[in-house]
Amino acid sequence: MSNTETNKQSVILKEYGKNIQRLAVHISAMEDRDKRTQSAFLLVEMVKQLNPQMKAENDQKIWDDLHIMSNFKLDVDGPYPAPEPEILDRKPKRVGYPKGEVKFKHYGRNIEKLIEKAVEIEDDEEQEAAIIYIGQLMRSFHSTWNRDNFDDGIILDDIKTLSKGKLHIDLDKVREMGLFETNTRRDFQLPSEQESDRAAKHRRKFDHNRRRNGGHPKKRR
Repeated sequence: MSNTETNKQSVILKEYGKNIQRLAVHISAMEDRDKRTQSAFLLVEMVKQLNPQMKAENDQKIWDDLHIMSNFKLDVDGPYPAPEPEILDRKPKRVGYPKGEVKFKHYGRNIEKLIEKAVEIEDDEEQEAAIIYIGQLMRSFHSTWNRDNFDDGIILDDIKTLSKGKLHIDLDKVREMGLFETNTRRDFQLPSEQESDRAAKHRRKFDHNRRRNGGHPKKRR
């Protein structure tokens, strides 16, 4: 093939460019088979140098692309079998989609996966922390979908439904401590009994001193 014909030929694989295609066509026209093979190996190395992102596992793709750029006329002793021309007519495989309907579309499938993982947690405190984290996510999703008539009880009911009744947390505690609010720390841990007793004693002492002083403590002048 003359240079004029090569220049007029359209680029088959644009990611390689016209010059690489021209070399592939030139190599395929060489009469000596050993020289063709040696030149093809050199061209593959040149392609990898020009495209550092192509690692060793992509060698077969480069060889296949050389055959394609030469219109399948490259007859060499390469490391891989030459692809069939029919490869260009193959339709891409269908992309698989996850099966099963999402029960609450405004939460999405990932929330269901998180709930499935939370059900598997055996430690009660860790499971409760997981419920709180999931509740925060669900509340943020729910609030963007429906801002009216919002209540933490809705989130808790949805958690029970999605977990088939296996996940539970006290609704009064959720409301009182704002556990499902997004500004609540996600590494929340329940206080121990000793910490709860100390906090209760501190509140009783504070209330007693306030009543003895006649209400709020007097401000200093």
